[in-house]
This record gives sequence, C-alpha cells and structure tokens, in this order.
Amino acid sequence: MIADGGRFTESAMRETLDRIAERLHVDATGAHLLRLTNNAVFALPYADLVVRITRTHRLHARVHKVAKLGAWFPTVDAPTIRLAEDIEQPVADGHLLATIWQYVRPSPPAIDATDLGNVLRTFHRLDPPPFDLPRWDPIGDARARIWDAEALDDADREYLLAWCDRLAPSLDAFAVSTKTGLLHGDAHEGNLLRDGSGKVLLCDFDATCIGPFQVDLVPPPTNEARFGPTGGHAKLADAYGYDITTDPAWPLLREARELKMIAAGAPLLASAPGVAAEFQLRLNSIRHNDAAVRWTAFGDLY
Repeated sequence: MIADGGRFTESAMRETLDRIAERLHVDATGAHLLRLTNNAVFALPYADLVVRITRTHRLHARVHKVAKLGAWFPTVDAPTIRLAEDIEQPVADGHLLATIWQYVRPSPPAIDATDLGNVLRTFHRLDPPPFDLPRWDPIGDARARIWDAEALDDADREYLLAWCDRLAPSLDAFAVSTKTGLLHGDAHEGNLLRDGSGKVLLCDFDATCIGPFQVDLVPPPTNEARFGPTGGHAKLADAYGYDITTDPAWPLLREARELKMIAAGAPLLASAPGVAAEFQLRLNSIRHNDAAVRWTAFGDLY
C-alpha cells in the first residue's frame, strides 16, 4: 500500500517489517512504531533490535552510507548506537531498504541539550572515516526532498526552489571558507539515547557528512525560535563551549536549517492531514516573515 504522494503507509511498513523479521529469524512479537517520517522506525524489544525502513524507493545511496557508518563506528568507539551484529546491511525488501540496530532501552535521567553538547564535542573530534562521505550540501538535500514530494503544490515547489537558488551562493561561500570535519548533520535531543550505563549515544545518520562544525550547533537555537523557548540553546553552548548565535554565519545557517525543516515535510504531505497543515503553516510563516508563529514537530502529527 502506498499513500498518495508515493509514501508507504504504516500498515505497509509493518508488512515489510514482518517479512524482514521472518527472513532474519528474529522475534517481532511486541514490535512497536517509534517514528514514522521519512523512515519507519520499529522497536523489536524481544529481539533487542530496532529496524529502520526507508519509506521511498529513492535515496538508496543514503541507506548504504548509513550502513557503512554503522560498521565503522565501533572501530573508533564513536558515541553512537550500534548496528546489529552478524547481519549483512542494508537489508532489502523489494525496492525498500532497512538497517537493523541494537535496541537501546531508554534510561533516566532524561536527555537534554547539555548531553547534546557533550556528545557533539566527542563526535567532532573523530577523524573522518576511511571512505568517502558526502560534503555538507543543504541545498542539494532540500532540492532532493522537494522533487521527491509528489503531492507538493506547483506554486509551493516553485517558491521552495527559488529559496534554494537564493541561498545556495552564500552557503557555498561559507562552506569553502570554513574548516570542515565529521558532521552529524541533524543534531538535536531527539536523536540522542541514554543507555543503561548512562552513556549518551547519537542515532539517525541520514544527514551525516563532512562539513563545518557550526552546522551541528544550529538546531537547538533554531528550534527554540520556531517551537518555543526551552533553555536548550544555553545548555548546548555551555556544554560544547561555543555559542553559535554569536557566529557571523548564524543568520545564514539558521535560514538553511529552517529550509531543511520545511523541505523535510514536503515528501510527507499525503501521509497525514496534520502534516500538510503544518507544512503550510511553516511555509506561510517564512513567506510573511512572521517569526511569532509557533511550529509543531511533524512526528507529533500522526
């Protein structure tokens, strides 16, 4: 089953999960959905696994990259979740691809932006892996998502692509003038887990690339500006030792992040009425330069 706009429904994703579990001889009893956005992420607690299935026939290169990163992380003791052992990755089900990870049972205390700052300092000190990673390319990523959005209105598509064209030269100039290294690419508290030993681990490596460290510090203050204040930005700046909002590139990087936050919803427009309404709210707030409008996370609208 495919929803309008080319996205696979939750029930279709569960059928894919069942086939993968059967082929791998793992116990899918009690499997429950953790996230349904550009990927369907299921926890299989009895098997101590998490299955992450892409919801598009496209972007296969991204899944292969994530699998290679997952195999490399243990060799450098990266502060990340770990791929399941003894499974050749990624796993295919027809034209869909999945990666299988070790399940991390959430443990107290709750994650906050201090944890994010600490784990990013460790992650950013790692040397890049011994294989090619894509360069940070927020405009290329946004354009790919816009063109992947079959349910996107033509006028909205035109507006978003024009926004990409306007931002691209400034972002290119910033990227070539700045030192680069290993970048998570989507660093926020929602992409952290705390294991039973208290160690904080990064997850979700779809956007991991080589780029300027500043990019990983942008999500918390941007989230506060758009979702409402939480105090997270101050905690992040203190823990990491750098306040991104004092960087000359901050306005540019915030705008690039906002473009990503809107473009990420474009392929999901047919997946839930609330997602389509939120997408329009976000886009209209940019069109009208209305910073007072509060956004809602797409993942909360299913």
